[in-house]
Amino acid sequence: MLSGAAIGIPGARGLGQEAAQGTHQPEGRNTPDNLLLKDYRPKSIYKIPETRVRKAKYPVIDCHTHPYARTSAEVDQWVKNMDAVGLEKGVVMTMASGDRFKEIQQRFSNHKDRFELWCGLDFTQYNSAGFERQSVEALERCHDAGATGVGELADKGRGIGARIGTEPASWHLPPTGPRPHPGDASLDAVFDQCGKLGMPVSIHVSDPPWAYEPMDHTNDGLMNGYKWRIEVKPGVMGHEELIASLESAVKKHPRTIFFACHLTNQCNDLSRLGATLDRNPNLYADIGARYAETACIPRTVAQFFSKYPDRILYGTDMGYDEEMYRTTFRILETADEHFYHFQFGYHWYLNGFNLPDALLKKIYRDNALAAFDRARQNMA
Repeated sequence: MLSGAAIGIPGARGLGQEAAQGTHQPEGRNTPDNLLLKDYRPKSIYKIPETRVRKAKYPVIDCHTHPYARTSAEVDQWVKNMDAVGLEKGVVMTMASGDRFKEIQQRFSNHKDRFELWCGLDFTQYNSAGFERQSVEALERCHDAGATGVGELADKGRGIGARIGTEPASWHLPPTGPRPHPGDASLDAVFDQCGKLGMPVSIHVSDPPWAYEPMDHTNDGLMNGYKWRIEVKPGVMGHEELIASLESAVKKHPRTIFFACHLTNQCNDLSRLGATLDRNPNLYADIGARYAETACIPRTVAQFFSKYPDRILYGTDMGYDEEMYRTTFRILETADEHFYHFQFGYHWYLNGFNLPDALLKKIYRDNALAAFDRARQNMA
């Protein structure tokens, strides 16, 4: 029912009176009454310019990746893909500490110049009396081993790293938690130490608003929303609370540089993200995995990026396939209209932002370098 073409729509289902009466209706399985929305793969009929961007216009630092490559050989292939599309470096957010971090580090060791590895935080002793001290000590060990930042720390309602029982991999698992939220006092010591060590912190809070909306025919982001639906109930923070908790952490630690993943999941209201950036000069926002959510409103996004040219970071968060990279470049660089890339999970058509060269250079690389440099300058 959730993936039907006419979810929750009564009567004629939007087909018109003749179709509802059975006249002039196409025959066969692939009619609007029978076609599942999850199987819908439209092809643009518009005869308009299509730009093939094989390589980014300027060198790129990808500020949002994960250890997708599971072997050294796969890391080698990743680097070949990076060379083919113009990626200079990737920030690999391992979300790991201790031996797990060292194992990932070994896997990437043949290409130290192409990847920065960021560690996670150790929550094994959370709720114990020694958590704050132990988390700081674990952070310092990762830093000594070569970690240059922390992330991705993710809080979708029950605290950083806790399952809420709604993501696809967690539907049949009990919730994990509770864990601390970004603004909790229990994290003050470790976030303060991140600043002293010159380690930026990447934090994902919430999910797009349609994950919280009714899963019916009115939900604009249904095709992703139903996969990542979140039910706000006791013990689960809502969208607005999570964003406030992130800002609380950023405000309390002005010497620590923070990266807000996915434009803080406020693609639907970039003015609110802008106000948060205005209030917090130590906060940056990455665009990883939010291309579909922004390429449908290209003029608004281009204006927003132009207003905050020094605070937006390029990121992907979608593997290391060459065509994925090229689609992101097409969105950022060109004025192309009405094209599709179904890896993004929606059925919205995409449009290019046609960003000017000076802004492209900043988003692709310069802002990341500036953020890394600021983090080092803020060290004790």
